[in-house]
Amino acid sequence: MLVHSRTGRWTAWALFAVLFVPLFALPLLVVLAASFATHWSGAFPSGPTTAHYAAAVRGESLQALTTSLVTAVTASLVALTAGTWAALASAALGKRGRRIVDALFMLPVAVPSVVVGLAVLVAFSQPPVLLNGTRWIVILAHTVLVTAFAHQSVSAAIRRLDPMYEQAAAGLGARPSYVLLRVKLPLLLPSLNAAAGLCFALSMGELSATMMLYPPDWTPLPVLVFTATDRGSLFTGSALAVVLMAATLLALLAVSRVRTKASYR
Repeated sequence: MLVHSRTGRWTAWALFAVLFVPLFALPLLVVLAASFATHWSGAFPSGPTTAHYAAAVRGESLQALTTSLVTAVTASLVALTAGTWAALASAALGKRGRRIVDALFMLPVAVPSVVVGLAVLVAFSQPPVLLNGTRWIVILAHTVLVTAFAHQSVSAAIRRLDPMYEQAAAGLGARPSYVLLRVKLPLLLPSLNAAAGLCFALSMGELSATMMLYPPDWTPLPVLVFTATDRGSLFTGSALAVVLMAATLLALLAVSRVRTKASYR
């Protein structure tokens, strides 16, 4: 912390608490409390129960959680592969070339995600590539939306790399493929893990484009959260939201442990 006086530190912490608790922590705590409630008592949920969680971890809800996990993992892997490949390729281009590639990858996040969903729906609803009504159109939309973050994260890491490592390996006679696989990618591993975690989290929570594309047999969990609250089942929706948050946080925790181990190699 850059504040050196004791009074200044206490002031900074107090300001942080005043801003953080009402804006970030309190809404999540209310959702958590509502997931265990049966009715509202004034401004707070009450009537403790675990019935909502019993329904949230079986049947349609469990299937929706599995769908979200499969979609997020698949989209993250494809986005990480495409984003890393583009970042490595654009690193060899000039400044103008890198700007063009960055602009192309950032285009899907520069417009509302519902526009991306509509574009994917229109583009893949007719032969020769007919994906409408299948799970693949949802995975494709998620991939398009998160690839930009993978590309930007890896591009920033490549710019921070010391070229001396590659030059030393090349000077010792290493082939370009060997330098890439045994020198450059291991150095990028912490950033790759961070990009994978970011892509996974964004995909797990994506709703706008998904609402336009999902078929009945491939319903991600955020759609169930929305439909439950839209029907007035606020407490059921809260339990589903907590399950979604818990699954995402556990996956991010696993990724962070891998990233921590990779950073010490």
